[in-house]
Amino acid sequence: MNFKRYFIRVLHRLQKGPGYTYKELLVWYCDNTNTHGPKRIIREGPKKKVIWFFLTLLFASLVFWQWGILIDTYLSYSVSSSLSIGFKTMKFPAVTVCNASPYKYSKARHLLKELDELTEAALERILQSKHGDAISAPPLNSSETVSQRLDLKLWNQIPLVLIDESDPDHPVIIDLFETDQNLPSTVGSSFGILLPAVKVCSLLDLTCMYWNFTSAAQAVTEWYILQSTSILSKVPLQERIRMGYQPEDMILACLYGAEPCSYRNFTQIYHPDHGNCYIFNWGMDKEALISSNPGAEFGLKLILDISQQDYIPYLTYTAGARLMLHEQKSFPFLKDQGIYAMSGTETSIGVLVDELERMGYPYSDCTMNGSDVPVKNLYNKYNTSYSIQACLRSCFQAQMFENCGCGHYLFPLPEGVNYCNNEDDPDWAYCYSSLRSSIRHRQFCIDSCKETCNDTQYKMTISMADWPSEASEDWIFHILSYERDLSTNVTLDRNGIIKLNIYFQEYNYRTISESAATTIVWLLSSLGGQFGFWMGGSVLCLIEFGEIIIDFLWITIINIISWCKGLKQKRARAQYPDTPPTVSELVEAHTNLGFQHEDTNITPCDEVPPPGALPPEPGTPPPKYDSLRVDPRAGIDSDSDAEAS
Repeated sequence: MNFKRYFIRVLHRLQKGPGYTYKELLVWYCDNTNTHGPKRIIREGPKKKVIWFFLTLLFASLVFWQWGILIDTYLSYSVSSSLSIGFKTMKFPAVTVCNASPYKYSKARHLLKELDELTEAALERILQSKHGDAISAPPLNSSETVSQRLDLKLWNQIPLVLIDESDPDHPVIIDLFETDQNLPSTVGSSFGILLPAVKVCSLLDLTCMYWNFTSAAQAVTEWYILQSTSILSKVPLQERIRMGYQPEDMILACLYGAEPCSYRNFTQIYHPDHGNCYIFNWGMDKEALISSNPGAEFGLKLILDISQQDYIPYLTYTAGARLMLHEQKSFPFLKDQGIYAMSGTETSIGVLVDELERMGYPYSDCTMNGSDVPVKNLYNKYNTSYSIQACLRSCFQAQMFENCGCGHYLFPLPEGVNYCNNEDDPDWAYCYSSLRSSIRHRQFCIDSCKETCNDTQYKMTISMADWPSEASEDWIFHILSYERDLSTNVTLDRNGIIKLNIYFQEYNYRTISESAATTIVWLLSSLGGQFGFWMGGSVLCLIEFGEIIIDFLWITIINIISWCKGLKQKRARAQYPDTPPTVSELVEAHTNLGFQHEDTNITPCDEVPPPGALPPEPGTPPPKYDSLRVDPRAGIDSDSDAEAS
């Protein structure tokens, strides 16, 4: 009970208005606030009151509307980019060079022999169909001859087909080596234009998918890559490294600034697309090299031999060296970010450095080191830093294993997973094709991976010239042939030699950094500017408004308590329908059992006792305690008489 009284007393003390009604509090606020408008509502005449009421309401609405826009702009967490240019000594980038061909054909021929024979026979059939000759024309004059000469096991797993789309609703599919197919004698006269396609099927649900191509060259290349992937995935890693181009054969000369270097200054890695690759200044074992000055004489000079004559004819259709500039301790993704250097030329590459600095959450969804990315980075075995390319490929490999039960040959393997091949995983090509063309799976990887917050990009200016010149090629080839093969004969030619010059074009580096476009200081100043412009208010006016809200709440609480108290009193009065008894009556009712209330409606003469009944026992009447009460009027009269006397 004491707590209740104390609480009510506190409520009364916290109440700040001149009264306890909403109207009085509102009038008090309008008369005392520093905000323009409310004072005029209570001080002007009736007409001006209406005008000022609508003006105040209009401008208050504008203020709240502008505040909503400003808060929404701040919560969008937009950024602004700034460009700054600096000048300093810089680390020379890591340079990765690879041959366009992953393997030497002389060392991989025994693995690809059957596949090459199938490819040659398929090309003959395709050329015959293009000229309108019969599919079964010599030298492959019968299907039995084809079966005897070739092993169609590889072909039946992933065949090449021709599709006649003269009737789009009913296309005709022709397998080049189908044995039970009755074809017309002349394809050109009975069929329309035949488009090549790669056929991949699933043995589980007996469904097939066709990769259509407009050119037979593209179709044969993609088909050969699928077949060779299955074959090479079963070859051990060390054997694949042995079949590739070795550093002492590929790197003929090296010079960094004024310091000579050799293939021993390069770190070798195996890249599935390009075989053996060699990285200069990777920074894994030694500190990164610092470039002292800009210009070609202070950069890296290389002479490479790509041995173009030993390329795999159906797998590598581009001659040259593949190279890439990247940061130290980062994995080179040459297929996406690399460039080609053409044989028989001197390629000069001038480098400019761009440093990107992105803001993290909530301004952008970038990551510092990939620790907050839900995808396991399969390239960590190289001890390289995180990149979005590594994340995307790791995500695809994880989905490949989840959907197909095996891993793709071009990406690192998770623990306990084997590469896909036609013998162990006959449905892998169909599964891989479905996965690669699935937008949902690609979007899942894009949503899961994040950009790095800090990144360094190398912008290249490339120029080329013939090298060596006709006047100097004789002695240059003699010297290089002797240094490599210790032979007086010329073993090199223009088709296999590449010269590279890589250098900083200038020492100016650009830093592109992000900063918050809207800060909390901007938000507060903008909110205050709008409030002051439309209503002439300030922060104190907002405090006053908050105070009046608190007052309204306290008045509401006090009214609720008063209402509850009045409701309780009404319930107490409802227990006595007539006049409530006096104190003496309540006391006598508990102490004297013979006492009964007098009934004013029954007189004593009306009460007749029944025959034979004893008369009622008289009870002692209680004293009339009410007579002991002091009449206040008597005191007043006595006081008045005393004053009169």
